[in-house]
Amino acid sequence: MITLGLERLLQDPPAGLRGKRLGLLCNQASTDHRFRHSRDLVRRAFGADLTCLFSPQHGFFAEKQDNMIESDHMTDPVTGLPLFSLYGEVRKPTAAMLDHCDVLLVDLVDVGTRVYTFLYTLAYCLEAAAEQGKEVVVLDRPNPVGGVALEGNLLRESCRSFVGLYPIPMRHGMTLGELALLIRGEFGLDCRLQVVAMAGWRREMLFADTGLPWVFPSPNMPTPRSALVYPGQVIWEATNISEGRGTTMPFELFGAPFCRHAEILAGIAATPLPGCHLRPLVFEPVAGKWAGRPCVGFQLHVTDPATYRPYRTSLALLQALARLYPDFALKPPPYEYEYERLPIHLVLGNEELWPRLLAGESIMELEASWQDELADFARRRQAYLLY
Repeated sequence: MITLGLERLLQDPPAGLRGKRLGLLCNQASTDHRFRHSRDLVRRAFGADLTCLFSPQHGFFAEKQDNMIESDHMTDPVTGLPLFSLYGEVRKPTAAMLDHCDVLLVDLVDVGTRVYTFLYTLAYCLEAAAEQGKEVVVLDRPNPVGGVALEGNLLRESCRSFVGLYPIPMRHGMTLGELALLIRGEFGLDCRLQVVAMAGWRREMLFADTGLPWVFPSPNMPTPRSALVYPGQVIWEATNISEGRGTTMPFELFGAPFCRHAEILAGIAATPLPGCHLRPLVFEPVAGKWAGRPCVGFQLHVTDPATYRPYRTSLALLQALARLYPDFALKPPPYEYEYERLPIHLVLGNEELWPRLLAGESIMELEASWQDELADFARRRQAYLLY
């Protein structure tokens, strides 16, 4: 049985929190194992000490569908507390917002991929806390794609953005609490930080192993399967290939009207892609890219999560489609508040990677080229692992 950081906080609240004004960064997925929301549980435990709420990208109710769709500040209809959006006019909490609290509790469901913005909302909160003399307490939760496998190149400084602020790999294998410790320890953030660790979680666990209910953290992360493929399939966001938004299986489905099944399968045949099956199909998004148009593509079925390599798989597919089809195109800016740099560089985290893919360099050679930096990250992260 796993006990979440939220649940451990309520079982044995740190003495230092009593009498402090508390803020809570959360969204609709921030529940305990009985679906009770953290805002309600913290308010029940701490009463009037809970003074304000904050929400990440997609809004408090995870109602905003796409990137750069902002949420407004509001008054929480249940508690009457001010609810500040950290994906609107600002992404970093202002001094006026933090004036409402002494300690900021963070209870967010992360999905284990470098480009997921909840991590950087946390990072900006750590920065603001350091500047304003506040404390941050992260209530830890499972990494739904496990804490063992690492995959991908590390982010380059030239590609820093709201989908990548630090040199970490695409699949980092850390919990949000561990990432907070890593950010403070490795990147010079001098802030007061506590992590309320889980009990019972083991690094080899995928979400299906936890026994916890899945509550979707963002509208296009409807199931743990979505999270499992996301470390690779998120790449399509930077292209004109549908990543399945506007369907019931975002990130599991991908394609475009100009694609052809046999050509794509032949184009990826040279790359070993274990643990998955690409099932040919045609789908028609009701919104987003190619809305109302039949898209020729695939459903990506993960048949063996232990051997599946999401980043390798999607890089191989990206290379094949880019080289096969003149109608393939990269998405132009803006992307996550970056108005000049190409989204593909921000998502891949390395400006050299796209031209190397386009030139036809072997995916396995590319993967080999970043193994040393990946091994170095694995060594450095060891000091911050809680489980």
